[in-house]
Amino acid sequence: MSHSLFDSDVPHPEPSNLTAFAGNDLNRDSEHRDEHSVEKALAREGTHIFAFANDKLVLKHDGQVLDPLFARYELQELRPNWDETVLLGYRKSGEPRLAVPVGIDADDLASQYKPADGRTLFREMLIDEVLLGEFAQAASLIRWNGDNRFCGRCGAAMEIHIGGYKRVCAACEHMIFPRTDPVVIMLTIDESRDLCLLGRSPHFAPGMYSCLAGFVEPGETIENAVRRETLEESGIRTGRIRYHASQPWPMPHSLMIGCYAEAKSTGINRDETELEDCRWFTREETLEMLERPGANGKASPPKGAIAHRLMRDWVEWKR
Repeated sequence: MSHSLFDSDVPHPEPSNLTAFAGNDLNRDSEHRDEHSVEKALAREGTHIFAFANDKLVLKHDGQVLDPLFARYELQELRPNWDETVLLGYRKSGEPRLAVPVGIDADDLASQYKPADGRTLFREMLIDEVLLGEFAQAASLIRWNGDNRFCGRCGAAMEIHIGGYKRVCAACEHMIFPRTDPVVIMLTIDESRDLCLLGRSPHFAPGMYSCLAGFVEPGETIENAVRRETLEESGIRTGRIRYHASQPWPMPHSLMIGCYAEAKSTGINRDETELEDCRWFTREETLEMLERPGANGKASPPKGAIAHRLMRDWVEWKR
């Protein structure tokens, strides 16, 4: 009797835990956030803070160790904007974690500091998985608050509330809350031929192939977004859709929703504006890209990327 990956939850019961930016275990304590939460957290002994210069995390750099956590007194020379402080949550020890934008541009930081964006932190493994997960929350909220300083209804200034999780217009009292943009990313599988569908965008690193992806549109289910994006980009029709894993992607505030899609056609008709190549890969070819990236001129996305996880788990599913 044949088995289908669409009928099982193997090889991992929760593969999201194996993606980058997913290691955040802070207690967000959302039910108890109020207008005094930031002030109380800043007054606590042992509080640590992430500092952001533009969209880049500032790391203390002593030549050997990179440290993204600042005590309040260490931030003064960076000109922190305490009025825009975000309370992320609390460690199991009770230690508060916060994030604050600073007034110094990333290009003007002194030599004892190193600015890094999310892709650099992830790909170069500059901080551990737990801190990377906390960074994802911090970066998304700092960016959202920075992008919403003025009301979309009347244009007046908006004020930060409840530790960075709400903004209220000072004039018309319009309220907004942090956003997360859902993105589907899918590996389409031709089970009869044991092939997977991968594409190559013009902005990818040389030789890299990855899963197809696209934003979920308003009024659309995840499953229909997978089917629509796959059809639009590759011309492949799909049937059953299986959710597999998700990944916070703080560039600036997306949630990658990883799925497998069942191929119902095989003839590729790619969108040439989106993809410079799209083709079917065997299990052996996919494993080669994962294990020896670049060896045959082709490579997978890096370990930790949800596309890597989808490819890896398909390759290992029958083992």
